[in-house]
Amino acid sequence: MPEPSSLCPIAAPVDRPPAPPAPDTLAYSFTLPAAPRSPAIARSATRTILRAHGLDDVMDAAVQVVGELAACSCRLAPSAEVYVSLRYRDETLRVVLYDAHPRHTHPRLLAACDARRRAALRVLACVVKACAGEWGFGDAREPGGGTRMWAVLPRGGARAYAAGGPQGSRS
Repeated sequence: MPEPSSLCPIAAPVDRPPAPPAPDTLAYSFTLPAAPRSPAIARSATRTILRAHGLDDVMDAAVQVVGELAACSCRLAPSAEVYVSLRYRDETLRVVLYDAHPRHTHPRLLAACDARRRAALRVLACVVKACAGEWGFGDAREPGGGTRMWAVLPRGGARAYAAGGPQGSRS
């Protein structure tokens, strides 16, 4: 019988180099403090991640979206942290932020809070619309609850946004 420690390799085999980052391998998640400096950190991390995965053409829109979501989350989060997720699949970048701000059960409080969040995300709404994407927010599906905010940026739309033209054309 083999020794138990020999069944689990410590590192990848050296005869097979790791695959370089590619757009379809982009899948990152990180937690930031809910602090005034965190949106800048989120933007910087997003730039680094997109560059490493060869997605420079979506950078302008993506960095703006991440910054807007992080700023809103950090402003409204009652806890010390916000969670950021970046995923790229099917020619689309998906950005998700979670904060611990609970979704209200009272209809008037919910409406007021949603209006406040929507107002804080006006710039994000314009960027996402220019990219022919989608965005929204709602209940977090995490055990601790809170709010989930998201934006979906199609690569073609984000590329056109960076070029200054409408989605699908180059200026």
